[in-house]
Amino acid sequence: MSVTKSTEGAVAVKLDLMSPPESAKKLENKDSTFLDESPSESPGLKKTKGITVIQALIHLVKGNVGTGILGLSLAVKNAGILMGPLSLLVMGLIACHCMHILVRCAQRFCKRLNKPFMDYGDTVMHGLEASPSAWLQNHAHWGRHIVSFFLIVTQLGFCCVYIVFLADNLKQVVEAVNSTTNNCHSNETVILTPTMDSRLYMLSFLPLLVLLVFIRNLRILTIFSMLANISMLVSLVIITQYITQEIPDPSRLPLIASWKTYPLFFGTAIFSFESIGVVLPLENKMKNARHFPAILSLGMSIVTSLYISIATLGYLRFGDDIKASISLNLPNCWLYQSVKLLYIAGILCTYALQFYVPAEIIIPFAISQVSTRWALPLDLSIRLAMVCLTCLLAVLIPRLDLVISLVGSVSSSALALIIPPLLEVTTFYSEGMSPLTIFKDALISSPGLRGLCEEERSSQC
Repeated sequence: MSVTKSTEGAVAVKLDLMSPPESAKKLENKDSTFLDESPSESPGLKKTKGITVIQALIHLVKGNVGTGILGLSLAVKNAGILMGPLSLLVMGLIACHCMHILVRCAQRFCKRLNKPFMDYGDTVMHGLEASPSAWLQNHAHWGRHIVSFFLIVTQLGFCCVYIVFLADNLKQVVEAVNSTTNNCHSNETVILTPTMDSRLYMLSFLPLLVLLVFIRNLRILTIFSMLANISMLVSLVIITQYITQEIPDPSRLPLIASWKTYPLFFGTAIFSFESIGVVLPLENKMKNARHFPAILSLGMSIVTSLYISIATLGYLRFGDDIKASISLNLPNCWLYQSVKLLYIAGILCTYALQFYVPAEIIIPFAISQVSTRWALPLDLSIRLAMVCLTCLLAVLIPRLDLVISLVGSVSSSALALIIPPLLEVTTFYSEGMSPLTIFKDALISSPGLRGLCEEERSSQC
């Protein structure tokens, strides 16, 4: 949770939200994440005061940690108690390596073209222009469009996941409210009071989500980001102290699960590691960008360790009873019910931040086609249509685990695993690449492509 991941923590840097006309003029600089919105990141301008090493590390870590971490225990169940943690470790190493590749390619083009900053879309476009293929050179602009498309799909996918998560957790809290006690050690059977369908809970959140996405000032959204981070941190601490208690004998759990369920593990895991869109803006915002590779390695090491710990402990604690979100396995006492309420508040605050990325890719182009008097009504209409779309998709696919896995396998795998290795080949091939490096890049891209295909096949079944 990317939520996400990906861009969930990027907005903590103070930024200015451009007016609609300015946004339309600078559409090409808005494909990456919230950090891309700073005027200091436009080509031809010098960097302004940047963030420190510690701030960059915090943004990178919280850019990864969102709702995805709560679903990793179920992902480990789909892979096995041995295969799951090992796969998470390998995926963490590969994801970190792909981020380093993206940074190195962007730095190369910044030097070639004398630009202070280059976002994900720019880097892919120039990478295709540098490729030996004349066809790729002539269609290089499609590289930017492809990255923009996957960013839109990924971020709107995050929003769909958030809506499903909100409905599932609120429904459980409401249905158990009459039997919720202050005793967290009681083994009494919880008698749930049936309420409305979870899809009606999703629709009940729609008016509040509409109001949140109508906030176009990024400075105001930064306040919501801070509230989200605090609530999620407290929730994770409470969850961790519970799942470390009374862990049953792990010998009953399979070391390796059926390969038919492994694609579900892959989709959920790669969904959780989705913060590659935050990488280039963070590097550009640092006071001393030379330290960024070390910060990137340290941050991803922390994230990978946290993921493996929570995922493994959660599966060990609950076994086959693990649910799509580990928060749904917590006892029915007010301490642990508060975890769900805190996460609900955090996800509500984060929804508008995740929504900001696709909105700033789509809306500037749309309002550039109309006169100034229609800019604001069109802006709000598109926001309303997009938030209704995410709610509709969540209603149509109300299973949280399937939504996370589908988004992760399709769009997150493309951004995090498939595009960066191919970008390295197109960027450095003309300068001479060893066959070993080319083989390595093909090896990294192939699991992403295979996971995407397997996930589509399993979802059709």
